[in-house]
Amino acid sequence: MAKARFMVVSGFLGAGKTTSMIAFSRCINEKHGKSAIIANDLGAKNLVDADYTATTDLSITEITGDCICYQTENLVDKLNRLADGGADVIMSDIPGCGIGALDHVYLKLKDEYPGEFDLMPFTCVVDPERLRMILPERATINLPEEMRFLLDAQMAEADLIVLNKIDMLSAEELAADVDFIKTAYPDIPVMTMSAKTNDGVAAVVDYLMAHEAAAEHREIGYGTPEFLAAEEKMCWYNRRFFAKRTDEANIDFNGVVDDFMEAIRDGLIEAKRNVPHLKLFAAGEGDDFVKASLVGVDYDIEYERKLEHEYTAMSIVVNARAVCESETMAAIVDEAIKAIEEKHGLACHVLFTECFGMMDEGRGNGGRASR
Repeated sequence: MAKARFMVVSGFLGAGKTTSMIAFSRCINEKHGKSAIIANDLGAKNLVDADYTATTDLSITEITGDCICYQTENLVDKLNRLADGGADVIMSDIPGCGIGALDHVYLKLKDEYPGEFDLMPFTCVVDPERLRMILPERATINLPEEMRFLLDAQMAEADLIVLNKIDMLSAEELAADVDFIKTAYPDIPVMTMSAKTNDGVAAVVDYLMAHEAAAEHREIGYGTPEFLAAEEKMCWYNRRFFAKRTDEANIDFNGVVDDFMEAIRDGLIEAKRNVPHLKLFAAGEGDDFVKASLVGVDYDIEYERKLEHEYTAMSIVVNARAVCESETMAAIVDEAIKAIEEKHGLACHVLFTECFGMMDEGRGNGGRASR
């Protein structure tokens, strides 16, 4: 029986990792066998990506509570279960700062589970906007200087760099970006695609299926003061809440979503903070849903899809990966919920919330007690 292939997809927040994995998965299913996706997150549950991917015909499972870098046995169990279920190719993203999976996933699987899985190229997805942080002109996109370290480390760690969202670039801009990446990372292959339009996806998948991971340690500064400084800037926010019209009238929840995300944007701007990736998902009846994202306070809200019908109530999931203190982020979202309650005549019931900084004291069960 053939061994399952496994790959990790890394990249900066908002680069399009989930959309890329969905595009890869569909292409693999058409040409190369059966694929499966693992949605990984530091939070406990309630992931937009999991809910969204569940609306597709793709196979998806979750690993939550921590990065797969620190859940090796759980990861292996999931891989074996998916392989037993017929998956030929399994892919997972990584949360957090997006680096470290080479040593903590690939090398662990190679050393501790030799021969059990075929490791595909460790793939870093990068988008043109985030790439501007490290281009020679060093564009300012309102993210702290520390974030440049993460983007550089993500690409330096990869077996393959994929420039995504090429539908946003002119031919001249695309050529310049590719030339920069090849010059900055001369030993790493570079490919281009748009996961949104599917342009170039098949070529990337063909490459992935024909190559193996190097699975050799690379020095990227993991655990250095620069890494810790970047990690300290970030917080995670996950919430699921139920929003219901107090008069039980049908309304356009697309407007609710838009006002909610704009209120979060306004709060972040006022606090002089940013959100590299804010995602929202809400499902109506059948296959009706809205999925929206914001990749920074300076950008327009992007809609993967909007609701086609009006509703009296809806369950809403929001995930934020912010460059902001956790207490500040929590207060901003609370105020945004109050704003949509007042404007749209809603009563919002919070079903689940978690908010934590990467370096917050007491995160997990190992934090010290005080008295």
